[in-house]
Amino acid sequence: MNEPFPELAGRRALLVASTGGHLEQLVQLESVLAVSPQSQWMTFDSPQSASLLAGRDATIVPYIASRDWRGVMHAARHAARLDWDSIDVVISTGAAIALSVFPVARLRRTPTFYIESVSRFEGPSLTGRMTRRMGLARTFTQHPEWATDQWHYRYSLLSAYQSVEKPLGENFAVSRIFVTLGTIRPYRFDALVDAVLAAAPPGAEIVWQLGETDRVDLPGRVHRTISVEDFDREATQADVVVSHAGVGSTLRLMELGISPILVPRRKARAEHVDDHQTQVASKLEAAGLLQSVEAPDLELKHLLRAAATSVHKTLT
Repeated sequence: MNEPFPELAGRRALLVASTGGHLEQLVQLESVLAVSPQSQWMTFDSPQSASLLAGRDATIVPYIASRDWRGVMHAARHAARLDWDSIDVVISTGAAIALSVFPVARLRRTPTFYIESVSRFEGPSLTGRMTRRMGLARTFTQHPEWATDQWHYRYSLLSAYQSVEKPLGENFAVSRIFVTLGTIRPYRFDALVDAVLAAAPPGAEIVWQLGETDRVDLPGRVHRTISVEDFDREATQADVVVSHAGVGSTLRLMELGISPILVPRRKARAEHVDDHQTQVASKLEAAGLLQSVEAPDLELKHLLRAAATSVHKTLT
């Protein structure tokens, strides 16, 4: 595969992303960008960042919630203290943390690149729109459908995957389920928890990663957050994975060869700031990679279909 970003090859980058989907994407994009091994990272503290960035040069800043402009300014002070003589370029997949770093980079006359999240199928996020409007970075989309002279298309993480049916034994039954709700704050997702409880067959072992949805009424093993290593182990050992439609969780699961059931968070139930997860789930379902199911509609048949499907990576 040709390098989609030849101007970045070998350059010492500052790679900036919020934890969750933004960080997972940037880690997967790192090899595509072909930046220098001496590159640095800037993100938040979490089990995910500790696992993915172990052994790398990483600056950890306090968590920035959605629309938290005070947090943006606080992180900008951290960015200003970096050794900018060792940074050739800044690259970010968002979210608000990008707005902390891009203005500092512009003052230092350091080139900046913003690659919009693959979850944005119909147009840029608020961070993307602000970055473009203020001219803070060169802007790229991962979807050619909405590419313009201002939003360039070079590459999409989703182009690397295809689904494959896998045979199940005649007496197959779902016996182990892994449920992951992500870690976005401060949003709960009780509707998905209740849906899994209703759909799971009797006796099935369930492992839960709940994030903000703390519950004391659940069978099986319950975790609020888990490391990437534990996430990978629980996902690969399960017959079925049921996930919120966060792009980070989804990409990680597909990287593991898993076709998850995606259940989108809904703004009307106060599960997210907007309904962009419905786009993620519906577009990936349309591409034949997985199932998208609304929380009240989850049934055993969806679990069985997911168990009979895997995902293969076709490009590297």
